[in-house]
Formats: sequence, structure tokens, C-alpha cells
Amino acid sequence: MIKGTPNNGQSKKENKLDKQIDNKHMVNSKKVYIAGGCFWGMEDLFRKRKGVLDTEVGYIGGQNENPTYDNHPGHAEGIEITYDTTETNFKEILDYFFRIHNPTTVDQQGNDIGSSYRSAIFYQNEEEKQTAEEVIAIVNQSNRWDGKVVTTLEPYTKFWPAEEYHQDYLVKNPNGYTCHFERFGTFLDKK
Repeated sequence: MIKGTPNNGQSKKENKLDKQIDNKHMVNSKKVYIAGGCFWGMEDLFRKRKGVLDTEVGYIGGQNENPTYDNHPGHAEGIEITYDTTETNFKEILDYFFRIHNPTTVDQQGNDIGSSYRSAIFYQNEEEKQTAEEVIAIVNQSNRWDGKVVTTLEPYTKFWPAEEYHQDYLVKNPNGYTCHFERFGTFLDKK
């Protein structure tokens, strides 16, 4: 259900409450753009995280406009995450990102091979770039992965939503393919 849109069992009062909640979150919301292999599995895990308001899969970082699954040269299969800054932050999102995919393989996640499946963070400003560099250093220093992080840091350009059949794919197809799962606990020091 899309918040703010009444469904068959939702009263006008409940709809009004959803709109108030949406307005509160929108004031405190930000977006992050990442890629870590097939976007289906990334979206499925992130949608369940505390503070994540919305997820959308798409194409980012490539050469053509209006990319599609069949034509997205240079684009990564990415995810746009809208989050509530009062409940989570960029650093915590990156921490989870590095726990649910293998950031040490170049252009590959599981059975998926090619630059579409690269590990990448698309930073929107210098603060995000610096935070990404800090988190990568923490992940490397942990020695939890067999190799060093090869995740690319790329400036954000434009995010192109993927075709509708890719959105919420593993909700629509619960037995669909994914190579994403939680491998470790947090990399961040929780004092």
C-alpha cells in the first residue's frame, strides 16, 4: 500500500494519520544511492531496516538516458533509499550495505557478472564522500572480508527508476533469486 492512499479497509481518519506521518518523515528525509549487485536483493533487505521510508531500484552511473534492463551501458543496478534522519543516518546505511554484499569482488555479486553488478556508492556531496571513505577504512581494518574493499565512489549524476516489474521484485516473487544476506554484525563501534 502506498501511504496516503486509502485502500478498501482504510478509513478517512487512518488516511489522514498516514498523511501526517508522511509529512513528518518528509521533513526529516534524505536519499542515498548505492549499488551492490542485483538490485532485487538489496532492496528486499533495506526495505526492512529501521528508518528506511522507501526504496526504489533503478540504473545509475552510466552513459545513456532513459536506460532499461536491456539497454543500460555503464549503469549499475542501483537502489535509491529514502530514510528518516531522526532514525538512521548515511553511515549506518553504509555499514549495513557492506554487511549484505561482498564489496571485495570487482563487477560481480554471486552469479551476476559485469559492471552492472559493481559495488558503488554514489555520493551527493563531499561530506558523503568523506563518510564513505571512513566506512571503507573501517571495513578494511576489520579484516572480516578475505580481500580489500573495491567499492567505487562515484559522484551522483541521475537515478533512473527501473521498470515496474523490477520494483519490489522479491515481494512479488518470494522465491526469486538473490545473493544478498546479512553476513556480519555491525562494523561500527557502538559505544
